[in-house]
Amino acid sequence: MKKAERFEKVIAYFMTHRPVAETELVYASPYELLVAVILSAQCTDKRVNMITPEFFKFFPNAVHLAAAKQDEVFEIIKSCSYPNNKAKHLLGMARTLVEQFDSKVPSDVDELQKLPGVGRKTANVIASVVYNKPAMAVDTHVFRVAERIGLTTNSKTPYQTEMQLIKFIPEEKIPLAHHWLILHGRYVCKARRPLCDKCGLTEFCKYYEKNKKD
Repeated sequence: MKKAERFEKVIAYFMTHRPVAETELVYASPYELLVAVILSAQCTDKRVNMITPEFFKFFPNAVHLAAAKQDEVFEIIKSCSYPNNKAKHLLGMARTLVEQFDSKVPSDVDELQKLPGVGRKTANVIASVVYNKPAMAVDTHVFRVAERIGLTTNSKTPYQTEMQLIKFIPEEKIPLAHHWLILHGRYVCKARRPLCDKCGLTEFCKYYEKNKKD
């Protein structure tokens, strides 16, 4: 099966079975999503969603967060992974947002990466989810699932995966595809034990084709 055909079949499957796909992070503004995504690095969305209600009670916007002290932020987010680094990044992000962007979260991926704690993946999430731009954020789920299915080949980095994916996915479907792959990786194509018996992609999945005899 040629790669273009594999992409067509995968997209058609998800359009039928998951026409609506959204982030599981709870947010009410671009600022809130930015905070949540920074917190979500190597941490579950479920844990982040437990932390953010109290966080936003104390720091409802970038101005309030920019005026905070690191130990205040740490105390609220200490139950997530790497709280010291994330507290530092959140403060830097807020202060840069206030000083350089008039407290408004930019929509441009390059501009977003000027904020402390915001790498390409986080920038792509914000651009895609908030501004519906054709930006493909590649986390561990996307990286794993794309390679397993056969959407990517010999990808060594998230950036290589991103470039291979956007080559074949129509622009208007890239924001959706990001969530398709994340949710599929989170609940079906799991890292250690993929649930192939519950997967609807086996007909055109390279991983299943290689391992089905087992």
